[in-house]
Amino acid sequence: MNVKGISGLERDYIRKHHKHDDIKDNQCTSFLINHIKAPVHLVWSLVRRFDQPEKYKPFISRCVTQGSLEIGSLREVDVKSGLPATTSTERLELLDDNEHILSVRIIGGDHRLRNYSSTVSVHSEVIEGRPGTMVIESFVVDVPEGNTKDETCYFVEALIKCNLKSLADISERLAVQDKPEPINRV
Repeated sequence: MNVKGISGLERDYIRKHHKHDDIKDNQCTSFLINHIKAPVHLVWSLVRRFDQPEKYKPFISRCVTQGSLEIGSLREVDVKSGLPATTSTERLELLDDNEHILSVRIIGGDHRLRNYSSTVSVHSEVIEGRPGTMVIESFVVDVPEGNTKDETCYFVEALIKCNLKSLADISERLAVQDKPEPINRV
């Protein structure tokens, strides 16, 4: 992973939480960072919902989980039309409410994302003097036959960017609703 142009704190989080071991020649990997003007507890409350990714992921129309939310739990995701897929089967690899880390692996479905795994970490920060959140999402995936690493990374990054933008929009809306207006005294 190329970590040029990022802060020392971001680099530390990536090194600590976003290790994708044994990346093969036929795989690509990347990470994206988004800064959200909402407190970490609001952002994490959306990210941690392995059973309800459609709460902020705009390309998911429906999700059905099997069993309780624990490591190894599976979800069947229906993808909205317009993408080159209709379903995805995903396994919960890690859900850490203390460190705010979620890791998911795709294990099946009618798409070309083979051996895909992602990790999302959520970190408290201050943005413009208010509580904010830094979200880092990293992934590794096989490059499909007929595609290049650049094409594959571009496609996956575009999906993640849409998800992170939606997460920011929803979280920031919730933060505004949660925050009392300042009192103006004359």
